[in-house]
Amino acid sequence: MAGTSTTPEQLPVRVFGGPTALFEYGGLRFLTDPTFDAPGDYHVPGGKLTKTAPSAAAPADLGRIDVVLLSHDEHPDHLDHSGRALLADVPLTLTTPGGSRRLGNGARGLADWESIELDRPGGGVITVTGVPAIHGPGAREEVEPITGHVVGFVLTGEGLPTVYVSGDNASLQAVKEIAERFGPVDTAILFAGAPRFAVLFDGALIVLDSAQAAEAAAILGARQVVPIHYDGWAHFTEGRAELIAAFTAAGLVDRLDLGHLG
Repeated sequence: MAGTSTTPEQLPVRVFGGPTALFEYGGLRFLTDPTFDAPGDYHVPGGKLTKTAPSAAAPADLGRIDVVLLSHDEHPDHLDHSGRALLADVPLTLTTPGGSRRLGNGARGLADWESIELDRPGGGVITVTGVPAIHGPGAREEVEPITGHVVGFVLTGEGLPTVYVSGDNASLQAVKEIAERFGPVDTAILFAGAPRFAVLFDGALIVLDSAQAAEAAAILGARQVVPIHYDGWAHFTEGRAELIAAFTAAGLVDRLDLGHLG
């Protein structure tokens, strides 16, 4: 069940570049896809990924992290060397079922619509539900053998806002399914950036572009939209300016929150 928001205030989200963001929810501190390495190249099958800008903070600057929400572990632009080192000091990493097996160390995999309850420091629980994400165009059975399995997350709790973290998702149909179960959401942390690779799916989008992010926000009825995953890497084809333009064109710019850097 969706949480009930008791306050109209927006959820403060710290963004660090790429897919990495930090927010406090129900007394716990959540970090998305940790990437803190210096700029440089990562060689991957079929080519390379190039990080073009440093992160806005270092792991030592973050303070306590209670939970990492890791959309997928197989791509270094979502879990790099420093990110893997950080996981060793975090009590719980939630990710895909396959990722939990690869990572070990207490990582927990969530299948689609599977939930876990986390104890809140002041009593009560936070429910984190794994939700669908498709990392490319087309059906999952066609996409996942190429780009892998990705999971998104929805966080709910008594007296808390509903928060959606999309992960690397290119499917608005998946967004509609999530909205049917959890909408309207209070805060949507949407991975955007319109990444494309000539060698993948004939250059089609593998994550939402800016216009689709605005459409996703409308589908979700999101009151606050924090885009991440649009800066710091060479494979992003759209950035801050395109996001602002797309949300303005959709009449949703008042919902757009570019987060607090660092």
